[in-house]
Amino acid sequence: MTKATWAILFLVGIGWTFDAMDQGMVSGVIAAIGSDWDLTMYERSWLTSSGLLGMIVGAALSGAMSDRFGRRSVILLTLLIYSIGSFMCGVSTDYWMLMVFRFITGFGLGGELPAASTLVSELSPLKSRGRNVVILESFWAWGWIASALVAYLLIPVYGWRMAFFVGAIPALFAAVLRFRVPESPRYLEVNGRYEEAEKIVSDLERAAGVEPVASEYSKAEVKKRPWYEEFRMLWIKENLRSTAVLWIIWFGINFGYYGFVLWTPSLLMEQGFDIVKSFGFTVIMCLAQLPGYFSAAYLIERIGRKPTLVIYFAGTAVASWLFGQSGSDEAILAAGCLLYFFALGAWGCVYSYTPEVYPTDVRGSGTGWASAFGRIGAFIAPFIVPAMYSAFGSDGFMMVFLILSAAFAAVAAVILIFGKETKGVGLKDISE
Repeated sequence: MTKATWAILFLVGIGWTFDAMDQGMVSGVIAAIGSDWDLTMYERSWLTSSGLLGMIVGAALSGAMSDRFGRRSVILLTLLIYSIGSFMCGVSTDYWMLMVFRFITGFGLGGELPAASTLVSELSPLKSRGRNVVILESFWAWGWIASALVAYLLIPVYGWRMAFFVGAIPALFAAVLRFRVPESPRYLEVNGRYEEAEKIVSDLERAAGVEPVASEYSKAEVKKRPWYEEFRMLWIKENLRSTAVLWIIWFGINFGYYGFVLWTPSLLMEQGFDIVKSFGFTVIMCLAQLPGYFSAAYLIERIGRKPTLVIYFAGTAVASWLFGQSGSDEAILAAGCLLYFFALGAWGCVYSYTPEVYPTDVRGSGTGWASAFGRIGAFIAPFIVPAMYSAFGSDGFMMVFLILSAAFAAVAAVILIFGKETKGVGLKDISE
């Protein structure tokens, strides 16, 4: 790790922070819009899921695009799409207009995250690769904390539109990324752009105090696959186990995570908290994300990816159950902090683990499709949560978090039985 690689991690992380702000503000915005526009729980669910549907499409397309056009190019494009969509949400005049622009915002957001984690993974040294991606994901916590503060301080005073205008700021940041963050040399090499790859690697070597030595490349002609070929390659014998396990992991964590974070303020209000107090509790819970990320970043390089994933998913399952059983302010706050601690630590591990199990030629596609399939869980969770809450009456709050706990526990079991260990294993470049 050098100043150059730390700078790359920090700059990509800033973009990640803005993405988190959007997702974090949704929960507060939904509560405010629901009150302002007198929306039903069903209408609020669709408002949430329109953004998540955009994330599904964005993740699926951006993965294949990053394997064809580059990781950095996709990050810049999706960051601009996200910013424009967020601004247009702020000027929306009716429910359906807002839904359309939430889809566009989600498209940009869903497209950026897989490309960003792939880029950081490919630019990181072997011994700190897993830690770096978890640190990248930890920027999500800062964005979530900022969004909670926006919801707590700005929405009650200036209204929900201000939250979307704040979310448009990343458009100004895209130009900085364009000139300060390099393309992945691994991507350039497997696509025959050897001179560009050599220059970037030489620059990184000089930053590390090493005199560059020119590499010898075969420079064989690179054959472009049809656009659908990357998806097929995910299911060949070499990649089949990785793809199946990752899709289960991504679906489970999305279903469980979005099942509670998007509804926490609204559910707390249903339990008798006023809107300001529910936002205040959310701010405190968000602070617990930071030690969750940093402990996961330490453990993932210390004991490995697989045991760390199992520990944090199992911890999230227990914390979710405790949250549903809580009956006092203190219990809700304590269980909520545990829930955010383990859930976001698990997220960091998932983002670190995903690109490591694929070779470079399909790494973007593999990460993107896993994310896209996972977002289906995020899409349906906002519908299931209010339905269950209503169906079980006075036990609704408890049953919601019991189901979410079961989802996290199931993922932990799958990883324990079928997961691969990638700690200390070099990245492959070509599918065989």
